[in-house]
Amino acid sequence: MENSEKGFIPVMLTPFLNNGNIDYDALTQLTEIYLQAGASGLFANCLSSEMFELTDGERIQSIKHVLKVVNGAVPVVATGTFGGTIVKQADFIKGVSDLGVDAVIAITGLLAQEDETDEVFNERVFDLLKQTDSIPIGFYECPVPYKRILKPKQLSDFVATNRVIYHKDTSLDLHQIKEKLKLTEGYKFGLYDAYIGHAVESLKAGSSGLSCIQGNYFPELIVWLCDNYNNDSFAEELSLVHKFLVDNMEVMHHVYPMVSKYFLQKRGLDISTFTRRAVGNLTPTIIEGVEKLFDDYTALRSQLNIQVYI
Repeated sequence: MENSEKGFIPVMLTPFLNNGNIDYDALTQLTEIYLQAGASGLFANCLSSEMFELTDGERIQSIKHVLKVVNGAVPVVATGTFGGTIVKQADFIKGVSDLGVDAVIAITGLLAQEDETDEVFNERVFDLLKQTDSIPIGFYECPVPYKRILKPKQLSDFVATNRVIYHKDTSLDLHQIKEKLKLTEGYKFGLYDAYIGHAVESLKAGSSGLSCIQGNYFPELIVWLCDNYNNDSFAEELSLVHKFLVDNMEVMHHVYPMVSKYFLQKRGLDISTFTRRAVGNLTPTIIEGVEKLFDDYTALRSQLNIQVYI
């Protein structure tokens, strides 16, 4: 997860059966699809996984399942904080770490209330690091329960402990990302950007890769972007990819992650659109948008000569 590794880290979905139970057969297939597409790591038990709708037992079991399928092929990170006291959060981090993940992710919005100061937040982070021994830690600026963006100086202070090796950035602010990268240079640390709108600029600035929901539609395209972002001979293709991703940003966010499961169905994955999170319904208008997205992507990948496995 160091800066030299440019790659795509999918924010994994959790497939469910129509009765609401986790569909582990589909989770196996989905994990294999990410790997076949060329993902350089996996982020399990994240917001796209509907982590807040899972029980602690399901969180552990789903992470364990992903690790078994991956079998060491790529690094795996997973969320390990779900509120409560720092002692409680530290205990769950230890349980997730014991499964064999490469880093345990802390949700920034669960370490301090929205009205609490950065000083309070920082104090709790250092307390959490102290209570989790030498476990590698990462941060995720998750939108739920609220989005708490780390300031560049905060992140650099945490990284300087040599305990924080991963950061999923959702600031949507390229200037701030550049400052974060500058202040963390030289450490065993990777910043992965969630915002596809400035993906190429972020990669050129030094981000280690991308960790965006678009990879739950076409992971091989995000891998292609990470592989070719700095290739001048693909300037025209990069412009096409950027336009395609930005133009379709809205349709990919409607009733997510249900909509991405529907898209994966169209690709051939045996996955239900069932979600535990109340995100709304697949209306005819949304379905029409996804159908067009599928057709447009099929044409684009053919143009780029991108191989797909489903």
